[in-house]
Amino acid sequence: MIATLHIQTAQANEVTYLKKCYCTTPFKVANITEDKKDPTLRLMLMSSSPGILDGDKYKLKIDLEENCSLQLYTQSYQRFFTMKAQATQQMEVSLEKNAAFCFIPHPAVPHKLSNFTARNTFFLADNCSLIFGEILTCGRKLNGELFLFTKYHTITEIFINHHLIIKENLLMQPALINVNAIGQLQGYTHQASLIYLDEKADIKILMARIKGLLSFQKDISMGITTAPVNGIIVRLLGQNAEQLFDCLKIIAGYLPQNNQLKPTAYAI
Repeated sequence: MIATLHIQTAQANEVTYLKKCYCTTPFKVANITEDKKDPTLRLMLMSSSPGILDGDKYKLKIDLEENCSLQLYTQSYQRFFTMKAQATQQMEVSLEKNAAFCFIPHPAVPHKLSNFTARNTFFLADNCSLIFGEILTCGRKLNGELFLFTKYHTITEIFINHHLIIKENLLMQPALINVNAIGQLQGYTHQASLIYLDEKADIKILMARIKGLLSFQKDISMGITTAPVNGIIVRLLGQNAEQLFDCLKIIAGYLPQNNQLKPTAYAI
């Protein structure tokens, strides 16, 4: 299945609205913004498919015009079923000046022998704000499927004014690389990452606040570092997908974005 999605937002009277939305099966987009006067547009990305199947090719494109603010949500965990070949996904997000984008999708659950490759590309103009998270599980842990997938590979690139600032390359091939080795997961079964960029943010204060929030979490390992530009990169290792998903949402809830004086109101 070749599926495409194109979302375009614009702003009027300081409120972001959905200017254009085109999608093919199995995608569907719902506007879940409760307060129509809220400057931030909240959209739910839904799918009629139970998950990504062998041979699927997904293409997502999201364009935010100047001063727009968009929070994108997913409906459920993303499952990758058993494959003979592979499935792919491309997501391209473009932010014009002063735009803000927040996207923390549900955890990815690769089933036995699944093979998935994704490329996420973000193009930011001046004074943009970005929150992007990613969570990978070991598979269907409760069914005894621990790291039985063939390959999971995601490449995330972030450009500011066409200059590459951050490149993330997550590659897991359990049959070739020992996931419990030093430098790998070392006994953990789930991993999460979050990238936050915002020119106006006070990074020192936010890093201290995030460390305080995560200090109450049990059975996780965490690391926080500054980005090459004004921003933060968070890494988490754990044993439970829902816990890591909650952690990223809690963090996002405390991160202000450039056209909002208050922190991002991320639903938990």
